[in-house]
Amino acid sequence: MKYILLAVVLLLSACDKPPTPKIAAPQREALEKAKGVEQAVQKEADESQKKIEDATK
Repeated sequence: MKYILLAVVLLLSACDKPPTPKIAAPQREALEKAKGVEQAVQKEADESQKKIEDATK
């Protein structure tokens, strides 16, 4: 009985899990690109605001 249980455990541990597909990879790439664009837009807005403040002084 112990040998059968040991054999079953060894067989189950030898089976690899199938690789998980990267379903969300394109969405993650789009999100990273959008974050980069958001940072660039925010930087430009900050610079514009600073120029406006400097011009009104």
